[in-house]
Amino acid sequence: MASASASKKMREEVTCSICLNLMAEPVSISCGHSYCQACLLDFMGPSLSSPRYQQNTYSSSRYQQNTYSPRSQQDTQTFSCPQCGTPFQRDSLRPNRQLGSLIAALRQQKLEQLEREQQQQLELSCQEHGERLHLFCEDEGQLICWRCEREGRHKGHNTALMEDVSPGYREKLQEAVRKLRQLEEECTNQKAFTAKQMAQWKEKVEAQRQKIQAEFQNLRSFLREEERSYLWRLESEEQRTLQRLRDSEADLGQQSRKLQSHIRELEERCQGSAQKLLQDVKGALSRSQAVRLETPEALVLEIETECEVPELYFDLRKHLRSHQVGVTLDPETAHPELILSQDQRQVTRGPQREAALSPQRFMASPCILGRQSFASGRRYFEVDVGEGTGWDVGVCLESVQRLGGTTQRPETGFWALRLCAQDGYVALTWPRTPLRLQERPLLVGVLLDCEVGLVSFYSGTSGSHMFTFPRASFPDVLRPYLQVYPYSPLFLPSLDE
Repeated sequence: MASASASKKMREEVTCSICLNLMAEPVSISCGHSYCQACLLDFMGPSLSSPRYQQNTYSSSRYQQNTYSPRSQQDTQTFSCPQCGTPFQRDSLRPNRQLGSLIAALRQQKLEQLEREQQQQLELSCQEHGERLHLFCEDEGQLICWRCEREGRHKGHNTALMEDVSPGYREKLQEAVRKLRQLEEECTNQKAFTAKQMAQWKEKVEAQRQKIQAEFQNLRSFLREEERSYLWRLESEEQRTLQRLRDSEADLGQQSRKLQSHIRELEERCQGSAQKLLQDVKGALSRSQAVRLETPEALVLEIETECEVPELYFDLRKHLRSHQVGVTLDPETAHPELILSQDQRQVTRGPQREAALSPQRFMASPCILGRQSFASGRRYFEVDVGEGTGWDVGVCLESVQRLGGTTQRPETGFWALRLCAQDGYVALTWPRTPLRLQERPLLVGVLLDCEVGLVSFYSGTSGSHMFTFPRASFPDVLRPYLQVYPYSPLFLPSLDE
């Protein structure tokens, strides 16, 4: 419908308002309107019968002869535009080639349309009889002429006028179109649903990819720390055994020198005179017979440091918890603002209470220690930090300063991680080490290796590695260490939990 309206508007634009036909050799005047050249020249020609055109004394032939002549008085005559009445002069006429090309295209379009209509008329004629196809054969579904119905192979078939059956078939076709459009709409919906599924599937795959990468990254980090731990443990075992072997070697060297001294003494007696040989001979024999070889302690050269890598690989959390120990809190070390549960596994920050001043109690910071102390082996414990907004979790030396303020760092005897509103997750090194954790740990695991001198931290939920302090030497026993922040209680799960 929009195309027909546009075509109609276009034809109106190229129609001469004088003859009301498509313009022939269109020319434009100064106001912008265009007309057929012949129509405009006739309009400008002499007309004595009308006072309106009494100034138009130039004929068409005269105009054609003087189109390119020097400007004359006749060229300066003024006429009025037939449409808008705007004055114009004869010499303002200009051929409108663009409009001429458009009119030629419209004429060609009209010609092609007539040819199509003629072709349609031919198609609507019976090829056998040349008669107009105005009947419809219901039996064979074909348009036929009256002679086909009476003389041809359609004789006796069920036929009807084309105009009578076309509404029914139009409804059937419209119904078919409606069903096809429903199918098309369903297909479009299925396509959109499939595209949505593709996007969801890609999101799931990407999430799984990131999960796999994170887990393998955690595994690699854990295995690196375990490798370092086992290698340092093996190195320590190597040095201990080598030192015992060096001690045995030195002792045997000393005994060898004593034996050589006795041998030289006896050989000198044998080679000397009878007098020298017999002088204190019994004492010499007694001394030589008293010599005994002190055999060093027999060492079993079997390596004690064993590492089952497949076990580490398949279950990191199981491996960590194989070293787990139960930890409870020591109320004698609790800062006056800390409140302990009855089972001494949960601690909360509250209002300050009166507490006996003791060198065991933290007075400067709201800290508390675990009852258990660690001096050897590997020990692992977990602290449930939950959704708390702040906490310190780790270990410290038994001998740390408790009455006055001190900066928590390895040099002062603290190995811990911290969460605080200002810095987020940090390791209490000096300077502090920011931690970029992929998940928020609700359960913090602390792995202490007293033999090697390592303190490592893991997420107790996923087993992912969080941080390992540089290797250290512990001059004193270590105890679990917690600092409690407001509205952030800490809980020590039992081994059963």
